[in-house]
Amino acid sequence: MSTPPAPRTPAPAPGAPASDAPALGAPASDAPAPALRAPTLAQRKRQLVATELTETALQLFAHKGFEAVTVDEVATAAGVSKRTFFRYFASKEDVVVQFLAGMGADMRTALAARPAGERPSAALLHAVSVPLAACGDHPERTLPVVRLILGTPALLARFLEHEAGWREELAGELAGRLGLDPAGLYPPLAAGMALTAFETVLCRWSEDAGSGGGGGVDPLALIAEAFGVLAPALDAVRG
Repeated sequence: MSTPPAPRTPAPAPGAPASDAPALGAPASDAPAPALRAPTLAQRKRQLVATELTETALQLFAHKGFEAVTVDEVATAAGVSKRTFFRYFASKEDVVVQFLAGMGADMRTALAARPAGERPSAALLHAVSVPLAACGDHPERTLPVVRLILGTPALLARFLEHEAGWREELAGELAGRLGLDPAGLYPPLAAGMALTAFETVLCRWSEDAGSGGGGGVDPLALIAEAFGVLAPALDAVRG
């Protein structure tokens, strides 16, 4: 959902002479870093098909209801065979699961990229704000999917399952940042508080649209308000 920050170029080691860096056009060193390979034509084609299947399926689910849509319908609407669908997804649920997996990856990446000395509340707020920002920027695409997940028991169960995994990942990252034992009380509790706020904001945003608000409530404003309540407890940690 979000674009990960560009990798930072490592600074030279303190005291290293400038001449250590190869001059422009100089021969490569004995152990050059491997260059990143561009995706092959087959990989790009596969990604295009996966994206088309995902967007088509999510639109159908949102307009007709998850249970009412068949794999055959998704495949036909996307212009592929049923067999092709199953090359990419094991089931209808897996389409939505990939959407959820992207949310969790975005939060973990965002937390890992925060400055080391930043307050836990600020770091966690930034992390959970990344997928919420994507939701707010493209409500016409994301709001129907969020409402679908929250309103379909089978999908809500998968959401809660993924949320439990996100809590473990965020707790581990937070423990490393603060020098705490990952098995201690604070890391999972803090991660759980942040994700409870995240889930509450998603529900409020969805309900606002369902009552005729059209998604007018800003999810970023809501999550900032929520963290205003949570911050004193989150920042009371002692390393």
